[in-house]
Amino acid sequence: MADTNAVREEAVEAALAKLDLDAKTRLLAGQDMWSLPALPEIGLASLVMSDGPIGVRGVRWTADDPSVALPSPTALAAAWDPALARRAGRLLAQEARRKGVHVLLAPTVNLHRTPLGGRHFEAYSEDPFLTGAIGTGYVRGVQDGGVGTTVKHFVGNDAETDRFTVDNKIAPRPLRELYLAPFEAIVKNAHPWGIMTAYNQVNGTTMTEHRHLVNEVLRGEWGFDGYNVSDWMAARSTRGDIEGGLDVAMPGPRTVYGEALATAVRAGEVDETAVDAAVRNVLRLAARVGVLDGAPAAVTEPPAPVDGDALAREIARRGFVLVRNENGALPLERGSVALSGAAARDARVLGGGSAQVFPEHTVSPLDGLTAALPEGSLSYVVGADPSDELAPADQGFTLRAVCRDAAGDVLGEGSLPNGQVQWIGDDLPAGVTHDALASIEVVGTFTPRESGEHSFGTRGLGAYALTVAGRVLFDGVQAMGPETDPFEAFFGSPVERGTVALTAGETVEVSLLHTLDKEFAAPLPAVMFSFVHLGPRRDPDELIAEAVEAARAADTAVVVVATTERVESEGFDRKDLALPGRQDDLVRAVAAANPNTVVVVNAGSPVELPWREDVAAILLTWFPGQEGGAALADVITGAEEPGGRLPTTWPVALADVPVTEVTPTDGELDYAEGVFIGYRAWDKAGAVPAYPFGHGLGYTTWTYDSLVATPESATVRLTNTGARAGREVVQIYLAPVADGVERPARWLAGFASVEAGAGETVEVTVELPRRAFEIWDEEKGGSGAWTFVPGGYEVLAAHSLSDARLTARLDV
Repeated sequence: MADTNAVREEAVEAALAKLDLDAKTRLLAGQDMWSLPALPEIGLASLVMSDGPIGVRGVRWTADDPSVALPSPTALAAAWDPALARRAGRLLAQEARRKGVHVLLAPTVNLHRTPLGGRHFEAYSEDPFLTGAIGTGYVRGVQDGGVGTTVKHFVGNDAETDRFTVDNKIAPRPLRELYLAPFEAIVKNAHPWGIMTAYNQVNGTTMTEHRHLVNEVLRGEWGFDGYNVSDWMAARSTRGDIEGGLDVAMPGPRTVYGEALATAVRAGEVDETAVDAAVRNVLRLAARVGVLDGAPAAVTEPPAPVDGDALAREIARRGFVLVRNENGALPLERGSVALSGAAARDARVLGGGSAQVFPEHTVSPLDGLTAALPEGSLSYVVGADPSDELAPADQGFTLRAVCRDAAGDVLGEGSLPNGQVQWIGDDLPAGVTHDALASIEVVGTFTPRESGEHSFGTRGLGAYALTVAGRVLFDGVQAMGPETDPFEAFFGSPVERGTVALTAGETVEVSLLHTLDKEFAAPLPAVMFSFVHLGPRRDPDELIAEAVEAARAADTAVVVVATTERVESEGFDRKDLALPGRQDDLVRAVAAANPNTVVVVNAGSPVELPWREDVAAILLTWFPGQEGGAALADVITGAEEPGGRLPTTWPVALADVPVTEVTPTDGELDYAEGVFIGYRAWDKAGAVPAYPFGHGLGYTTWTYDSLVATPESATVRLTNTGARAGREVVQIYLAPVADGVERPARWLAGFASVEAGAGETVEVTVELPRRAFEIWDEEKGGSGAWTFVPGGYEVLAAHSLSDARLTARLDV
């Protein structure tokens, strides 16, 4: 390995020496939305990047090249298994290679500082140790496959409100102990090939220009030798960015690098050695992924092929968290099942924003349970819809997009998986360019599932002409509202334009013509709008009454409740933790009619469950990916055990949550809570959540038989005392005794999974890292230093934060 690294470094230096200033600065600027320019003179091919936390989109946001859609990162973290995360990474590397992608823009390792964070489904946990461990597994897996990662968003991008401009005020100690900690762990343990710097400022300095955190901490202290790419459109200062350690400014072709950087060097404003350092990092990445001649790739033989559907199904069930299971309600005994909830039929498998992909298929809860349960035993009614808003046209629609120039001539066309058009950069159909494109017409057919008044409309800015079944419903312009984030404008409020009475099964033609106007142009080359639809509005009380009637007649009632992309998405934070629509009313009514009610919660991050004591079982399925319904059937029938443990605290109500502030004041967001976020804050406040960090039930029982602790490790012996094989996540917490410094009451120091058959005893040793006993002492050496805190500690071997099974005293 050392020899290979040396050869690679020699090739990098040789290539760098051949480049003139203009070529070097051109390499540091994206040539388009997703790639860097090729430099044939040194044998360098174009480096291609793609979004990819849960699936690899590729360079075109299109259903014509589908992607495996894994469960959300919160689901992956809920499995508490770095080895599973590594397998997920290997699958994504396989997908990336198939799509010609060299670098994944993932994983997201920002923390769940408050449950209101709108993008938390894309991050792992409120705990930095768990986040670092899962992120380490993910990065290792992707890079096992010879594909680079960019660990993001460095650092402090823990909310979406004003994310482009917010100045997050974070004291040195919480910055080190919480927010930087996952990045540090991943850099040291997984050696990522890339980092993405965030939009926000930290303590007055924009992250793309943060010389201290990037050059001194990330590169200097931790030894990071990969490339540093900006979040898209985050780079704003030519000199500030290059001196702040930013290697690549994305997207292109217009950035603060390229010609602007070459001009700054020639004017004496920037030292060319800073440019050389950045180019060296990019060439090293190119060498590692195998696109620089003369440099051996880091991986020459990719791992064995992975079955994407099977792994997506396994991750889903391993991440499902059974938080309540009274009287063994799950797994189901034989009998009739009454299923309700709109999300049972039309599954939400991923969150809104840049992480979206188009899977070849999705298995809804209704699909999965229909396939698994005996014929005739399952009934389904809608019961309640999480949204009464129009949503991108989906079920029953067959759509394509026809692109025309200003003269009305067709430039090209592409298929659409639904009514949402989101072409960014070169996502356009073949033959279409942004320069020539003047209009897009979404055309096709709609075969309704229900008779009645169907509503149609638009979402997005600009001019529209909407026609359904030969009737023009709208011909006009949608102006800009109060939105400040392009994602918020795009995923924001749909506008109803008219209704048409339709008959179930009778197909009609539909058309939405969108004429482009430079007044409404996005800040980068993009076309983003939606043709939206809502089925016949029925009386919500009638829908609930139907579900109650079905539940009363069944042995078991299963209700699926969900959030929507208007609740959880990139671009905006949540206003509350309530389930949208009448879903809470549905659960209460069904539970009153059938005490054996199981609720499936289809949400990427915490929601309030006000009926939680009134139902028999609650299963959290997160955003479960394309195989979610199949995994749900596996778990509900007992073919598989739900394997998840909570990676984040679930509150009873938002009012109980200790840290909730996501909105800046005068441009600043003060992390005034210091080191007390997540369960650390709950402990300090003496508050009791609905379900604590680490909580999760299985289908068997465990006794913890013995615990032996040393300053280096904790060894736990435990026995599966149930009637079936199972898996347990052994969690090790440290709790200082008579603490001399202000610290949380306890914190996660390590964890491990064990498997055992019925009646079997197993033993596991969990490493206790030295860092678990350290704090960042702000008084030492100016900016502070890691300091070991001696004294007495309780070592807790636990099933969850609030369920410690064994305790050992340790003096260090």
